[in-house]
Amino acid sequence: ILAAQFESLIHPFTIIFSLPMGFSGGLLGLWITGYALSVPAFIGMILLVGIVVSNAIVLVDYINKRREMGEEREEAIKQAGPIRLRPIIMTTLTTLFGLIPLSLAIGEGAELMAPMGIVVVFGLMLSTVSTLILVPVIYTLNEDLKNFFKKLGKKKSTPPTTPVSM
Repeated sequence: ILAAQFESLIHPFTIIFSLPMGFSGGLLGLWITGYALSVPAFIGMILLVGIVVSNAIVLVDYINKRREMGEEREEAIKQAGPIRLRPIIMTTLTTLFGLIPLSLAIGEGAELMAPMGIVVVFGLMLSTVSTLILVPVIYTLNEDLKNFFKKLGKKKSTPPTTPVSM
């Protein structure tokens, strides 16, 4: 779906690279709080994937739009970060504030679902930082890789010129 949305096979990988930081944050949160990896924690991981990917899509899509308007890659990245910071922070904070009561396991039976909240809260904190820093770096690396393969393809497709001898 991402490849169709971006009309590229490279940009979905840029987005997917933001997931390991989210998973690391979730597992770190479970370790810090002493909870085990359980079914609610895995549900939290699935929830985390959706939010992290959404934040990365917001950033990459805006970078692509700025590039379509004619901006250079570095300038588009520098402008997209601060402009898309507010929507990314708003998404993160609303989710965090909504899940903090669940993470604190306040109330009867709440300790059963606390690992889900902990995974999402810790995962979002770490992945938000990585989305704002790591995604632009991966975007740049993937674009450089794409340009390298384009140049390599042009070299191979051009027939060698040989002088005509008489």
